[in-house]
Amino acid sequence: MKQNEIVNDIVYKASMGRLLVMYTQIDYLIMRAVAERIADAPDDESRLFMAKQVGDESRHVRIQQSWIKKFGTDTTPVFGELQQEMFLQHFRSLSWLDFLTDMYVCVEALGSEAVEQVVPMADPGTRQSLKTPLQDEIDHVAFGLGKLRDELSKLPEKKCSAYLESIPARLDFLDDTLHGLGIDVPAMFNAVGADYQEVVQTVLQRRQQILDELAQPLAA
Repeated sequence: MKQNEIVNDIVYKASMGRLLVMYTQIDYLIMRAVAERIADAPDDESRLFMAKQVGDESRHVRIQQSWIKKFGTDTTPVFGELQQEMFLQHFRSLSWLDFLTDMYVCVEALGSEAVEQVVPMADPGTRQSLKTPLQDEIDHVAFGLGKLRDELSKLPEKKCSAYLESIPARLDFLDDTLHGLGIDVPAMFNAVGADYQEVVQTVLQRRQQILDELAQPLAA
């Protein structure tokens, strides 16, 4: 299918529309979760960056809302009020270390990796709407991983190793929780031309790369 014909495909348009609405909601929830955490961040560097991130996420939401309107798709929220509150409550309950892991490894790094796999199959307007958000995510992930490494370096070696070993289970739990919300993400990915299993494998490879990078100080 040619790029200028994709947007007219009914199945593609419905599924991409759902993905766009979901991405926008997630950016909105990230904005709220990070905003709530600024006051409890341990240093000015973190507070200043997180304030910038809140502005970034707000801009992402506006960009994506504008494109969704032009795209002409169903704007019904993918996540209901209860699901959104569950997301926010999860991040409110975390220690600073766990917040860094869940927000910047799972949601930001791995979430943006999944979005990247859809971009090549997307229509030009959708690709453009995702350009700025994906560029900003690079900085967000770099900040989060840097702070996570700093926090891990403060732990005794055994505790640090134990925490690193626990990260895959934390990420699996979050992933299972998202799938448990009743959203058929695999079907939406497949409908827009992405092989969901390939997406999963790419995300898992990225996860392992991050874990290897975090473990490097231990081996030094």
